[in-house]
Amino acid sequence: MAEAVTIMRKLFLLRHAKSSWDDPRMDDFDRPLNGRGKRDAKRMGKYMAASGIRPGLALVSAATRTRETWDLIEHRLEGVSMAIEEKLYEAGKHELLERLRLVDDHIASVLLIGHNPGIGRLAECLVEHHGDSEMLARLADKYPTGALAEIELDISHWGETEAGRGRLLAFTCPKTLEEPAL
Repeated sequence: MAEAVTIMRKLFLLRHAKSSWDDPRMDDFDRPLNGRGKRDAKRMGKYMAASGIRPGLALVSAATRTRETWDLIEHRLEGVSMAIEEKLYEAGKHELLERLRLVDDHIASVLLIGHNPGIGRLAECLVEHHGDSEMLARLADKYPTGALAEIELDISHWGETEAGRGRLLAFTCPKTLEEPAL
């Protein structure tokens, strides 16, 4: 009898880059990136390309700042299919888990660009205590704007995505990266 083979899935959780609070009358959904956010998004795009990150699908919240974050990194991730989804805007960890469970199984890796607290809580839920202790401590302490968690999921099908099935491979923040050449 043949053994069942588990195909590891990869999940990249990117919190949108720093947004502007210049207009207090502006609806939260419509807030754009500020100058630092634009620089940080470019940094993260450069990091992702240099690290060989090529997700099969990008799920992007419909909020302005998440779409702008995507716009600044997508040229570095050639050929990635992308879906803008309204429901990701205020999604908590449970809604994000449910969305991931719907990903088609022919897709091996997903980039999700969203918001805190949902993104941070999802990352903590998936990895629990699996990964480097220093990275896990940083993840638990704060999920800064522009930060990227790289998670390997011990699942064969996206429908199996649940708490504790992931291992944190990396947790990268823009401020730790070099300024990209323009």
